[in-house]
Amino acid sequence: MRIDIFTLFPQMFTGPFETGIFQRAVSGGLVEVKVHNIRDYTHDKHHIADDYPYGGGSGMVMKPEPIFEAVELVQAGLEPEKGKKPPVILLTPQGRPFTQKIAAELAGQSNLALICGHYEGVDERVRQHLATDEISIGDYILSGGELAAMVVVDAVVRLLPGVLGSEESSREDSHTTGLLEYPQYTRPPDFRGWKVPEVLLSGNHALIERWRLQQSLKRTLERRPELLKALNLTDEVLKLLEDDG
Repeated sequence: MRIDIFTLFPQMFTGPFETGIFQRAVSGGLVEVKVHNIRDYTHDKHHIADDYPYGGGSGMVMKPEPIFEAVELVQAGLEPEKGKKPPVILLTPQGRPFTQKIAAELAGQSNLALICGHYEGVDERVRQHLATDEISIGDYILSGGELAAMVVVDAVVRLLPGVLGSEESSREDSHTTGLLEYPQYTRPPDFRGWKVPEVLLSGNHALIERWRLQQSLKRTLERRPELLKALNLTDEVLKLLEDDG
């Protein structure tokens, strides 16, 4: 996968993509990330990429010309996938809420382009005529789309085949199944009198799987009950919610 990020502040991406799982994905050739400075596509001596909004108001708005030029020049150098242009995603509070399902959807692409908004946002013509999708990572306001882009990239890249040590790791994550993940324990089995549940020490894999499903259901009911409403749970699974075992 190749990911192109368009931003006014490329220096923000220096650290996060050079450590841990992501760094291994890059060094292993599983993903390539290119960060493009939108100011490099301006044509005035001061590299101005923003201006005052028409109609008045506070703050500045990112100009359309350098954003269009940056994205279009980069995409012109890419080999299209089956005649299709790569998705161009605008990170904005007005976008569709980012979910694990969307992360999996994007992980199926060979190329992604992410535009990081800043200040009071981007000129509306970027939204109307360049972006093919708009994504928000939550109902709150950040200084810009850079942090949101990092979140999206991290969530997508970890789903690529070969990035995690075990593909089971991503399949069992919270939200992948629609449920929150079950509790996890490791050594020691007894820490300050707090013991690991006996079933996890039993070696009985059928009982362990049943316990994990039950715990996922109960945790989801307690913390995110709206998630359960979106699932078509069988009567057998629903009975686990009533079982104290």
